[in-house]
Amino acid sequence: MSSMDTDELPVVLPSSTTSGLSIALHPLPILNISEHLTRLRLQTRSHVPFVIGALLGTQNGRDVEIVNTFELAMAEDGETVDHEFLITRRDQYKQVFPSLEFIGWYTVAERPTARHIALHEQFTPYSSTPLLLVMQPSTIFAASADASGQSLPLKAYEPTLEIRDRKSRSVFIEAPYNVETGEAERIAVDWTAKGGSGGTSLESHLQTQRAAVKMLHDRILLLVKYVTDVIAGSAKKDHATLRALSALIASLPASENSEFREEFDTEYEDVQLTAYLATLTKSANLLNDLVDKHVVLTASREDRPAMGIRRRGMMGRPTDFDRFH
Repeated sequence: MSSMDTDELPVVLPSSTTSGLSIALHPLPILNISEHLTRLRLQTRSHVPFVIGALLGTQNGRDVEIVNTFELAMAEDGETVDHEFLITRRDQYKQVFPSLEFIGWYTVAERPTARHIALHEQFTPYSSTPLLLVMQPSTIFAASADASGQSLPLKAYEPTLEIRDRKSRSVFIEAPYNVETGEAERIAVDWTAKGGSGGTSLESHLQTQRAAVKMLHDRILLLVKYVTDVIAGSAKKDHATLRALSALIASLPASENSEFREEFDTEYEDVQLTAYLATLTKSANLLNDLVDKHVVLTASREDRPAMGIRRRGMMGRPTDFDRFH
């Protein structure tokens, strides 16, 4: 293990040090990084594979906008970025999106380390102050909420210098960010969330109903856990919450009542009978159409000789139809 990995000094300044950057993060980079991580997990069969890529966007003073990303390749030693690949991909994106510049890079880790500092210094030739966007997919981070109320497992960092023991060293400052979505991006994200264009309206409706039922189930479990904890004495008793729960339970129908069960069974049978009759009617219509087509086809074959005879006139003389046909 190298000295970079064993460095005990934190490379992120405490939260008391704030950054003056205003970062706007678009949905496309989030989707790209998530797809990159998921693909590498399946390919390498590792829970936290090494992920690295470039950030593209615009910067106007202290206002930064992250619009797109692309993946990066590493050299054979695993510690050096493939600069030739980086320059080629950057120039290709520059031809299609002239306004986008290289503004930083992204990776996946629990927190920045000395290794990220070494990698970060390799990007300074392309940007004076490249940003670092870290995805932290751990459940501990996802469950916690920061002061700004962001729930995404992403953190942005701005590079800076720290003077320690009369020596300067490169460190990171956590920078706040906001997710900005345009109209086109909102439509694309909604389309992606629904699974693309392959699903029907029925599938979309069923997925919505399933999500609603799952949310209701999770909330019911939360209420049951709260009541259990109150009874056990491990949770503080809130009389307003308990009264609301009592009123909610009282408003529910008595599902164990015999009259309710009888009425429910009757309505259920009526619905099933209606569906059965609709199926029978549809099958009868299909069978009727098939019989009509069979009758028409059979009748046309049998009537052909008779039609040929009727074309002849009296005494077997040809009619006008036979002379012209």
